[in-house]
Amino acid sequence: GSSLEPEERSMEPPAVPEEKEKEEEEEEEEEEGAVPLSMAPGPVGCQLFGYVGIEAVLDQMKIKTMKTGFEFNIMVVGQSGLGKSTMVNTLFKSKVSRKSSQPGQEERIPKTVQLQSITHVIEEKGVKMKLTVTDTPGFGDQINNENCWDPIIKYINEQYERYLREEILITRKRKIPDTRVHGCVYFVPPTGHWLRPLDLEFMRRLSKIVNVVPVIAKADTLTLEERAEFKQRIQEDLKTHAISVYPQEDFDQDPEDRVLNDRIRESIPFAVVGADQEHQVNGKRVLGRKTKWGIIEVENPAHCEFPLLRDLLIRSHLQDLKDITHNVHYESYRVRRLNESNRPG
Repeated sequence: GSSLEPEERSMEPPAVPEEKEKEEEEEEEEEEGAVPLSMAPGPVGCQLFGYVGIEAVLDQMKIKTMKTGFEFNIMVVGQSGLGKSTMVNTLFKSKVSRKSSQPGQEERIPKTVQLQSITHVIEEKGVKMKLTVTDTPGFGDQINNENCWDPIIKYINEQYERYLREEILITRKRKIPDTRVHGCVYFVPPTGHWLRPLDLEFMRRLSKIVNVVPVIAKADTLTLEERAEFKQRIQEDLKTHAISVYPQEDFDQDPEDRVLNDRIRESIPFAVVGADQEHQVNGKRVLGRKTKWGIIEVENPAHCEFPLLRDLLIRSHLQDLKDITHNVHYESYRVRRLNESNRPG
């Protein structure tokens, strides 16, 4: 039968398997704020015992780019006679932009802003670039220039819309043709005074949808003192009206980019001189403009700031212009359009 005597119970805790003990210890460590072993940050760098070939990916990217090429679309905006076509030809050292009317021909000012695009394929050392230059004849040439920026804004948004329509297709092209404007060079007339209301309103509106780079056109009409004073006034105007031109401070990726872009921002707007003729200077052929008192060398930093503009647009920031266009300006347009299409009614 059953015994009425109480059972003898040990005062020691029951045996727990080793795995369960480890789990309980890990839970206690997590409660105390300790980082679990699986979440611990790994080493910053790992020493290799021999050559792996990781750096070869750069060569692969270069070979692929040389085979397929890339696209770059630039827009020039400014009044007639500021040398926009000559400046673009000087940038790419080729006849990529339409020349103004030939001497002796009657130059007719368009009644409205008319946009003209020219596309060329430029090749240098095996690298092909499909360059599209968009000119805006008629901008700022009328007595009443109210809303003269509307056709330009419409054109830029049309290129975003064209890219968006290709992107949302079920069966997309392997490579979507990119006609989006990557950079807009705005030519400020060399008045030596403050920016005009037209200049301020244009840059205020356009800087929200495209990368705007202001330049002082025909800077050889100003003395060095006038040029420095005019540049300082323009910088004050841009700061007062909160106009963010390229390169924008908000998009600096790291401290090195910020240092480089700060140096560029101190020089904006660039005082430029365009020329598409070569002259003999000290036994060398140089691009420049011949005057009664000498030759203005376009690529001489002591004469003008054209080299700074060329470096910004081509040599140092070309890919960054394309990245900001895609990741910032186009992305904001895409979000807005998709929100509009999803809105009921």
